Amino acid sequence: MYFIYILQSLKDQRTYVGYSCNIENRLEQHNAGQVPATRQRRPLKLIFSESFEVEQQAKKRELYWKSGAGRRKMKSLFD
Repeated sequence: MYFIYILQSLKDQRTYVGYSCNIENRLEQHNAGQVPATRQRRPLKLIFSESFEVEQQAKKRELYWKSGAGRRKMKSLFD
């Protein structure tokens, strides 16, 4: 099982989108400062996730959330 996840920084309210097969472990890595992209924006909280059976589906959905249309949708859902 693969997951896409959206994290929100409690420091600056910005979001981060990623995918993983172990979402709990990945969130711990983000909050421990082990992920360079989010190190300066800790702490982070999980605000959304979706699960997929196939890794390619998760990657495709991650790209959607990172696109302009996905960012606009995210803004409408979470702001």
